[in-house]
Amino acid sequence: MMAKTLGIMGRKLGMTRVFSDDGTAVPVTVVAAGPCPILQKKEAATEKYAALQIGFEEIDEKKVTKAQKGHMAKADRGLYRHLKEFRVDSTDGYELGQDLTVEMFQPGDKVKVSGTSKGKGFQGPMKRWNFRGLPASHGAEKVHRSPGGIGQCAWPAKVFKGKKMAGQMGNKNVTCINVEVLDVRPEDNLIILKGQVPGPKNGLVMVRKQ
Repeated sequence: MMAKTLGIMGRKLGMTRVFSDDGTAVPVTVVAAGPCPILQKKEAATEKYAALQIGFEEIDEKKVTKAQKGHMAKADRGLYRHLKEFRVDSTDGYELGQDLTVEMFQPGDKVKVSGTSKGKGFQGPMKRWNFRGLPASHGAEKVHRSPGGIGQCAWPAKVFKGKKMAGQMGNKNVTCINVEVLDVRPEDNLIILKGQVPGPKNGLVMVRKQ
């Protein structure tokens, strides 16, 4: 079941390092998040569940459809490129058009960060699954990076689904949990997170309370 935690959207600016009080270098990721206005409130009485829909990155009017324009006009906060819905236990205390900012997080908080991992294209089994490869000894010709046998016996006479083979690598939604918030800078809409988060520079990420 999906966890009912509220969050905001942002862009991964990249990685750097900060120094702790004892001089230890700590790798961090800087995320420019929000402000994200609330564009829609869903009540349990009418929608069977409670949720808040937020927007991120304002967009020109000519780049949205009439239906999208009418939907976002109800909040009277402009038009946005990305919309995201967060299920919550209750929408009490939230108003249509209200901004969600990085101030919802505090240093020391643990958060979940979701993003799309870097796409690696079509890769072989050694890179994709960390296979050892075949022996590179006498008599082995051009088979060093092959996956080896994949078939079964006369029964079931097929290759099972999910077998580790060559294929598309990366470009999937990835969530990192227990990511620590080291610093929050509301004046710049920045969150400083300890360690790495999914995705490339300028990739869209979602930061949620845990």
